[in-house]
Amino acid sequence: MDQELDIAGEEQELYEHHRIVCDPKQSLIRLDKFLFDRLANTSRNRIQVAAKAGNVLVNGKAAKPSQKVKPGDEISIVLPYPQREVEIQPEDIPLEVLYEDDHILVINKQAGLVVHPGHGNWTGTLVNALLFHFGKLPSTPGAEIPRPGLVHRLDKDTSGVMVIGKTEEALTHLARQFFDRTSDRRYNALVWGDFADDEGVIEGHIGRSVKDRTVQFVYPDGDQGKPALTRWKVLERFRYITLVECKLETGRTHQIRVHMQWIGHPLFNDAAYGGDRVLKGTTFTKYRQFVENCFKVLPRQALHARTLDIDHPITGKRMHFESALPADMQAVLDKWRAYSVTKPMEGDEDEPLDKEAVNNMK
Repeated sequence: MDQELDIAGEEQELYEHHRIVCDPKQSLIRLDKFLFDRLANTSRNRIQVAAKAGNVLVNGKAAKPSQKVKPGDEISIVLPYPQREVEIQPEDIPLEVLYEDDHILVINKQAGLVVHPGHGNWTGTLVNALLFHFGKLPSTPGAEIPRPGLVHRLDKDTSGVMVIGKTEEALTHLARQFFDRTSDRRYNALVWGDFADDEGVIEGHIGRSVKDRTVQFVYPDGDQGKPALTRWKVLERFRYITLVECKLETGRTHQIRVHMQWIGHPLFNDAAYGGDRVLKGTTFTKYRQFVENCFKVLPRQALHARTLDIDHPITGKRMHFESALPADMQAVLDKWRAYSVTKPMEGDEDEPLDKEAVNNMK
């Protein structure tokens, strides 16, 4: 029997993908029993729920739990991780709900909110809030801790739309959509510099940096990391910075932030990826002060998950959710709009102020 395990990117460690090829001498037994016997820490009910959601494929086709497996069959199954025994306390943290029914919850996550508990962040997270407002939810933990309802995540200082599964069936179905990339996620990002083109594609493997394990790095030769693809298009130009829309074709950790840094356009005020300094613009002192004032208004990376499109896990209806730009990001955009229409001052040079820093990003 050939078996492999794959874990998806930005939603890393949130769900697992097993692929099994049956032996030539495999006996004819029920699919759910076959998988139960071979997958550790997996209940038969969990497998049956996955099959009902269309997450169990035999030779590329959705299969029922009662289907008999045959020699040579190729079986694929996507599962949320089983819950670990870690106690997370409910906390009364306000949530902005965009949509809710018996199966899913869609929220507008505020900047500064950590999504799930972990080392150094055991309280004050989205998971603590979910437990308080909705009680017990099906869990998709990572290697160590439970993550009730979570299918994907946003960085602490990234705001915007997130979907949560309220039942195991919904969670499993959503996990499949994110794994198969049939969901559609679009972000608004304010980045340093201008672009020669109106749209483009960034493609490069992403993995942890060998120099700093807290950040990601692009490995263009594909020798490390996992494949990652980001599509971008210009929404508005401000000469020294640009508002872009980014569509994720994959979901790697920090994908937009590290991809934009790699092509020389780090996100505005992204401290982890070098965007928290004046990288493009004039040498005029008042300009420096203007940028620093913008940093104070927006004390985080300028990234917002603007829209999310998914298929409802029960009805199958395509659903669109959208979140307006938060006040801090909108305020900075208004400042740049006003600045960009003023006449350039004498001695204004459209050159990077920190050429070495920009070069080091490439």
